Amino acid sequence: MSNPLGNGAIVQTSDEKIIVLQRSYNVGEFPGYFVFPGGHSEPQEIGILAHQTDEKDLAVLNERVSQEMFDGIIREVVEETGVPSNSLTEPVFIGISRREMNVRPTAFFFTKCNIDSGGVHELYSRAQDGFESTKMYAVSEEELLGMTDRMPGCHRGGFALYEMMKTAAKKS
Repeated sequence: MSNPLGNGAIVQTSDEKIIVLQRSYNVGEFPGYFVFPGGHSEPQEIGILAHQTDEKDLAVLNERVSQEMFDGIIREVVEETGVPSNSLTEPVFIGISRREMNVRPTAFFFTKCNIDSGGVHELYSRAQDGFESTKMYAVSEEELLGMTDRMPGCHRGGFALYEMMKTAAKKS
């Protein structure tokens, strides 16, 4: 059995807060938990409607799939937070984390938003996929650390990847 690849984004606002969502109690997985914006890429966005074995140019297909991973995370952030895509930097891939329970992998990205946390809160009220979460938080890194015990394992892993990215950036 294969595992679908999820995606998640560490989104930093212009006033250096990190966006965290609290999942609705009406969702099937991890109700009430804290998560980063995300979901999964959509194969149909690049014209894949079923398992394809007749693709003539696999390099082109691989490039389209790769690009969809980056486009898909921006789409998820926009849908779940309400921020416009042009307010986000190009996402940086920071690694893959797996859930503890069903080991489903999640690709994590980092992106900056040129809107401050107050502006993001205003936009969140009009988010397309706002039903998946009940509240949005814009938190400091210290506050975020205190929230990790109420995150699914893959999102705790996403936070660890973010910390590794920051440490590596300080060394260079």
